[in-house]
Amino acid sequence: MSVSIAGRADWLFDKHLQCLLGALTEGGEEARIAGGAVRNVLMGQPVTDIDIATSCLPRETIRRAEAEGFKAVPTGIEHGTITVVADGKPYEITTLRADVETDGRRAKVSFGRDWKLDAERRDFTINALYAEADGSVVDLVGGIADIEARRLRFIGDPEARIREDYLRILRFFRFFAWYGEGRPDAEGLKACARLKEGLAQLSAERIWSELKKLLSAPDPSRALLWMRQAGVLTAALPESEKWGIDAIHGLTRAEKDLGWAVDPMLRLEAMVPPDAARMKTLAERLKFSTAEADRLRHWSMAIAVEPKTTEGELAKRLYRGDRQGFVDRLRLSLAAARVRAVEDNEALLEAGGFSRLLSFALKWKRPEFPLRGADLTALGATPGPKLGEILKNLEAEWIDASFTPDRDALIKRAAEALEG
Repeated sequence: MSVSIAGRADWLFDKHLQCLLGALTEGGEEARIAGGAVRNVLMGQPVTDIDIATSCLPRETIRRAEAEGFKAVPTGIEHGTITVVADGKPYEITTLRADVETDGRRAKVSFGRDWKLDAERRDFTINALYAEADGSVVDLVGGIADIEARRLRFIGDPEARIREDYLRILRFFRFFAWYGEGRPDAEGLKACARLKEGLAQLSAERIWSELKKLLSAPDPSRALLWMRQAGVLTAALPESEKWGIDAIHGLTRAEKDLGWAVDPMLRLEAMVPPDAARMKTLAERLKFSTAEADRLRHWSMAIAVEPKTTEGELAKRLYRGDRQGFVDRLRLSLAAARVRAVEDNEALLEAGGFSRLLSFALKWKRPEFPLRGADLTALGATPGPKLGEILKNLEAEWIDASFTPDRDALIKRAAEALEG
């Protein structure tokens, strides 16, 4: 049975893409759309990146693309990859290849003209589909049947594919989270469990990038469950051990019901303990960005909020701490309470309290302390530690008074403090 993406992929007939494909097929050469773009069209998912496989050698790809007026950038020429920019849109073009030597992290490749060999060097059957310029799908490894069954399966021997690049262990669970149904492929799951120690060979950046993509899936809870059972989750994220992933399903339900954006950092926080020291170690190990490390630290340091807390008391905590940290705490507490509320009326009340506080925190604007050091020097204070201490004490009084004393009242208190 022939399959085509022509009626479902308007982007395929973009004139610049068709021009590029045409240039790469002149003189007996071949070029096809490859991988994720074909997979996503067949699975009804949006297409963001369009990759092309070709029999043209890298230098010839550059020559042909530039002859058509496109910009060609040798982004990975040693592995056969050229990025061609056409009308502002990038296309990653890779020469057909086979792996000659691998060490579990990177591969040495040889270029060729065999489409089946090129397909067989890829990771999963659903990622090894090609489409001709007219939309006809070329399937050399059984990917179409696996797409129809929503089944994620390694190409050939799972252990062999994993030993070529141990990141494929995490990719197995990531793609299962996004595209799989039912149970993961048994042989693939066993291979991931057996070879999980190989994750230690990978760079922290690659591990975190893959985990973040997994945690961005609509509902990663099933994939995380299988990761935990296979021991892969502990190997990649030891902080989750003896803490849990049970909160993930409730969180994803809350996201859907309450219109929250999918947030991989919040999902990570649901899986690890709010321990500032351990979170610092986690952020350093996985080489988080400064923003990611700060968010994790603020969340871990935010004082837990009870559902009966008043808005006034929460405002004081928000002023003294980090709002995002408290918002994360409240969202996780609300998601957990909603799960319990199915059978517990008290939890229903707690959910209402957390919802109220979350709404307040999201709308809260940090008030500005109306006093400055210059106000104290105008009263005769000498710049130095004492002045700073007085300002600090006055700000504490102002916070405790729910931010109500105005500048005049604070100046009066400052004068009293200086006299004392």
